[in-house]
Amino acid sequence: MSSAENTPQRFPFLSEAEVPVGGEGWESMYPYYLVPSEDTKEHEEKLLWFADTMHWSRGAHPFDSIGAEAVYYGVGTFSTRIFALPVSLGMDVRVVNGYVYIAPQGITDPVRVQERAEVFQKRAGYYYANWDELYGKWKTKMERAIATMDSISFPVLGAYDPDSVVEEATGRSVSMDVLENYHRLIDEFFAVWQYHFEFLNLGYGGYITFFQFCKQAFPLITDQSISRMVAGVDVLAFRPDDELRKLAQLAVELELVQTLRDGGAGTEWALKAAALRSELESTKNGRTWLAAFDAARDPWFNYFTEYGFTHDQDTWNTDLSIPLGSISQYADKIAAGEDISRPIERLREERDEIVGEYRALLTAEEAQQFDQLLGLARTVFPYIEEHNIYVEHWSHNVFWKKTRELANLLVEAGLLEQADDFYYLNRFEVDMALTDVVQSWAIGVDIRGKQRWRAEIERRKPIMGALQSVSAPPAYGIPPEQITDPFAVMNYGVTTERIKDWLGADQDENGLAGIPGSLGVVEGTVRVLRSEKDLPLLQPGEILVAPITAPSWAAAFSVASGVITDIGGMMCHAAIVCREYGIPAVVGTGYATARLKTGQRVRIDGKTGNVVFLDGGADTETERADLVDAVDVAPQG
Repeated sequence: MSSAENTPQRFPFLSEAEVPVGGEGWESMYPYYLVPSEDTKEHEEKLLWFADTMHWSRGAHPFDSIGAEAVYYGVGTFSTRIFALPVSLGMDVRVVNGYVYIAPQGITDPVRVQERAEVFQKRAGYYYANWDELYGKWKTKMERAIATMDSISFPVLGAYDPDSVVEEATGRSVSMDVLENYHRLIDEFFAVWQYHFEFLNLGYGGYITFFQFCKQAFPLITDQSISRMVAGVDVLAFRPDDELRKLAQLAVELELVQTLRDGGAGTEWALKAAALRSELESTKNGRTWLAAFDAARDPWFNYFTEYGFTHDQDTWNTDLSIPLGSISQYADKIAAGEDISRPIERLREERDEIVGEYRALLTAEEAQQFDQLLGLARTVFPYIEEHNIYVEHWSHNVFWKKTRELANLLVEAGLLEQADDFYYLNRFEVDMALTDVVQSWAIGVDIRGKQRWRAEIERRKPIMGALQSVSAPPAYGIPPEQITDPFAVMNYGVTTERIKDWLGADQDENGLAGIPGSLGVVEGTVRVLRSEKDLPLLQPGEILVAPITAPSWAAAFSVASGVITDIGGMMCHAAIVCREYGIPAVVGTGYATARLKTGQRVRIDGKTGNVVFLDGGADTETERADLVDAVDVAPQG
């Protein structure tokens, strides 16, 4: 990090990013406009770029960078051109050493802000006034887009076109469907991300407007108190976890708790799933439970273990270890007499009490404005959390399924050696490779680029391995005086204070500072989890520490006594869910997974956002191994 006299302290520029050993030449794998260049250097060095490790927790394969394109194209169009957010344009995006970085584009010119504010008030006002109707139409659009993607197929290229081409006089080869359907798949993916931001910008905007009113009207109010005023709202995102709880309850009623517990846990579930199903099918109660289980799987198990932005992620349906393990844990709790339901009524009582206390401090005119803004915040809030299930989970699940079908076609055609090689090509290179396959097939010659593509893929594999062997620096570039972008603050937790922490200005050897995610103070032992596959290691009463939590981690919140994350803001998933379950949380700490160790004791304060280290924790490979061994032999649940 360098800083000159009278120059703001900064991170390295994008052009100064150190390439991991073995990662040289990585830039050639991605579309040119996604990588830093001399042509854009002047622009890039004026901005703060922060890592979007919430969505890409590791270096993105070339094809997987399509998500970075679609997402930030969507952010840009709706922020800049459609709703015209007054003080914020979209986010610029770059891939640096395989990781996705984004830079908020702020507006400070008061004349331009006022001009955009007039456009925003007219257009956003229309959506706010007709929210329920338009949101209903949004769900229809999303369901149609998902169905369209699911209907796409890639015909096998046989020795001859099928008879139907002649008998129906179509006048065209079915091989054209391969190219057309690939383009349809890409177009639908981009359309889904346009739909995504149709409502999200306004959802954040509605909440932020209420938030700012409260801060002005009640100078001493905490961020937590404001967020609790919109708690206890039922959203679709809780439905998958509700399904697990219902299946656990049914297992208790049918006296199948021991059967599920004995079925295995963690990685053992994958090995014993067939045996477990066979055992359940042998009894009437087991068959009854299996019928309910299978009914829940579609659509509620089409849920990624992370956020579905990379091709190599499992869903609950492709890896049953997480849902089965969670059901078993829930069943044990129910059998022991515990109430595992989400405390929604208590949350609503607390919410209404807080609202009443603050509302009583206002004048009649202020109270009327307060009621309107609170009503808007509660109206828009469900979308902020539940849109994920339509976009990141259901639509991404279909998208990646179709890319695997396409990859298998390229293997069968002889261009690729194995299906996973597909993802070492970016989306434009896939288009070229498909064109080569189709045209070579039509002419009756060998694929012309087979050796070219195979050699290029083999060159890229060690590069990709090198990029993914290192973690992403939190940021590059020059921080602005104030972070004002609503996405950066509310979702990612990138605030002015967090940037100072990242720069080391406020580094504390005895603790971490983050964003207050959910009220409460708790002391406990840390369990550092890198992904959902580690969830079986989490023991009751431990404090879950992770880079970020995903919606599919819901069962963990019935086990953990607190949550700490590296990234995330007041409206990130971890903060929202912890508030709904009444668990203390500190989010957006920046370095929790790097500085905390499994076995270490800490105190977290969900009101102040502070994490205090109480001891050093497990600091050696042996101690960590002992902790894992202890979990492996412990009774589940």
